[in-house]
This record gives sequence, C-alpha cells and structure tokens, in this order.
Amino acid sequence: MVRGHPMRHPAPARKKVPRFGKSPPKKFQTLELFALRFFKVCLPALPTCGREQAGNFFLDGRLRIASARSSGREKNTGAKNTAPYDGGMKILVTGGAGYIGSVTSELLLDRGHQVVVFDNLERGHRAAVDERATFVHGDLRNPTAIAEAMKQAKPDAVMHFAAYALVGESMEDPAMYFRNNVVGGLNLVEAMQAVGVPRIVFSSTCATYGQPEIMPMTEELPQRPTNPYGESKLQFEKILLWFRERKNLQSVFLRYFNAAGATEKFGEDHEPESHLIPNVLFVAQGKRDKVLMFGDDYDTPDGSCIRDYIHIVDLAQAHILALEGTMQGAFNLGNGDGYSVKEVVKIAREITGHAIPAEVAPRRPGDPARLIAGADKAHRELGWKPRYPELSTIIQHAWNWHQRHPNGYPK
Repeated sequence: MVRGHPMRHPAPARKKVPRFGKSPPKKFQTLELFALRFFKVCLPALPTCGREQAGNFFLDGRLRIASARSSGREKNTGAKNTAPYDGGMKILVTGGAGYIGSVTSELLLDRGHQVVVFDNLERGHRAAVDERATFVHGDLRNPTAIAEAMKQAKPDAVMHFAAYALVGESMEDPAMYFRNNVVGGLNLVEAMQAVGVPRIVFSSTCATYGQPEIMPMTEELPQRPTNPYGESKLQFEKILLWFRERKNLQSVFLRYFNAAGATEKFGEDHEPESHLIPNVLFVAQGKRDKVLMFGDDYDTPDGSCIRDYIHIVDLAQAHILALEGTMQGAFNLGNGDGYSVKEVVKIAREITGHAIPAEVAPRRPGDPARLIAGADKAHRELGWKPRYPELSTIIQHAWNWHQRHPNGYPK
C-alpha cells in the first residue's frame, strides 16, 4: 500500500527569457532570426495565399526548433519530460477546467510553457484552473468566441480536451454530442487556421473502436463506434486528417479509456460521476451506501469486468510528449493487462480502511468482459513510460485528493 503523495509540482523559479530560452545553439539563433526578419519584412508583400503558407511554415519552424532542442537535451533520460522545458511555448488548452485538462495544464506550466485555458465551465470548475494560467471563459460552439480567443492568444499549439463524454447521455441526445464535439471542434480548427496555429493534440477515446474482438486494442483495428460519443470523436479525428491533408495542420490523436488518480492540486469531480474509482471512494466517504458490480460471471479470472485505468499524471505526460514532438497520427494509451472491478474494490478497502459494501447486479447490455488498450506504439514512438502503473498508487492518490476535498471543488 502506498502512503503519502510523492508528486509535487512546484512552480519553477524562472526569469523572463526569450521564447526559446536564454542562449539557444547558434544554428537555432540564425534560423529563428532569419525567420523573424522574413516574417516582419517580406511577408506583407506576398499575395494572400502565399502569405498564409509562409506564415504556417514560420510557425511550424518555431515548433520544430523547440522540439529539436528538447529532444537533444532529453534523449535517453528514461523520463523525457520531467525537467523544465527551456523557454517554452504558449499552449491554448480547451477544457482546461476539467479533470484531464486541469492536470495537463498544471504539468505544462511546471514544464515552463505558457497556458491559456478556454472553457465554458458547463462541466468544469473555475477552481480547477491553475492560478498560473490565463483563463478565458468561452464556448467552442460559439465560433466568434473561440476565434477571438485564438486571435488574442496567438498560441504555438492547441491541446483539445473540451467535449461531452457520457456514453448513456449520447445515446439519449445524439444531436447534443455532435453539436458540441464535432461542430465545436470544427470551430476550433477554423480559428486555428485563421491565425496560423500549426499543431493540435486531440484527446480522443478508445470508444472509436467500438467492441473489437482483439485485445489489447491496437491502432490498426477498424474503428466502428457503437454510440454517438465514440462516433463524435471519430468524426473529429477525420476532420483533422483532412485538414492535415489539405491545410498541413499537424495533429496527434490520443485514444484511451479511464483516467484516474490525482495530483496534490487537482482531482476528479464530475456531476454526475460515472467512473468506478471515485464512486467506490464515495462509499468510503459515506456519500453512498454500496458499490454495484454489474455481473460476476464474465470470462475473467474473478468473474468481474476488466478495464484499463491510467494515472492522470501519466495521461497528461503522454499529451505533453505528443505536443513537444513532431510525430503525427493516432496513439493508444493503456496500462498493461487492466484491472477488474473486484480488484478495484479490494484495493480501495485496503487503502481507505473502510469495508465498502459491494453488491452484484445484473450485467449491463453490451458490456464486454475486457477493454484494454495496447500502448506499444506510444512506448516506441512517443517514448511514453507510465510512472504510476500500479492500481494501489492510482487509488491512493485519488483517495488523498478526495480526503482534502470531500465535497469536490467549490461550486
């Protein structure tokens, strides 16, 4: 059992420095100086179409300079992005007041990046926005709001977390999901194009695969979503692929299942809460009487469903690796063989010291026995290696946060 909380993310003491650090290598100084002079002197004289292409080339070059310097400094360290990133980039984070977005913003700031959070606070929390970030209250479904925010921020890249993400709700109101997740996403991409932002990291989902027969899931599997939530994420992936093909927009998709755990500052607070680990911990807190386990006769070692859980810090680190690199395409994120519902309850009992009554309920229609994502490609190409793969660590960190915030974030 893991005690305490090993993660601390103090804001590094930093002086104001040029965007790419105090003293970049001479080849980077020369390239950036040339690009800056071209951008300021020659670009206005170009025709509109040439101006757009040149501007995109310039911004893409800035991103590659930063990435090259990071790769050269961090090669073969085993933990690629734990040290501060010299003279970081400016990143616009949509959904940065939500669970995954808030933790990713925290780690981006710890790395030395600037963060602008764009969130409508419909399902996020103002208190979940890191105080070091700039907050913009806005809705992606309003094209004017995101266009203005993008124009003001002029970010180097975008991390896109903002989305509705409840499968059952999507089945009841598909239009709401397509309007928010697809149309809102298109508004975001058009706003990026208007100011020449060259790169986006999209937080997607393994729900785009539907219920594949092969486990663990690989990126080569056909994508056949079985609900509007998964379909809406897949549609936005396709939009990004076309913008890559026709507009040279760099994009990375990260597909995964269940984020869990917490940092000292930020944790999981949804309304309603549909995830297993926080609901188990609610019983230990006295907020609920028991845990319902839907089926105990599956073809698994203990009869209960097996699911993939990733520590929120490891998930955020994967997004940052995708941001700071130059790779494109889809990457699955998973955590080995997964954990069963009974394993989650057992370890939560040990950590909390609470009995946590559990009751077996009938199976839910369509629930597969196992849902596990294979992460070999992410390990190989992103250099992603989870720091907190153990279920006990994940639950301990979540429990620590819920004890400090028994009622979640201030409402």
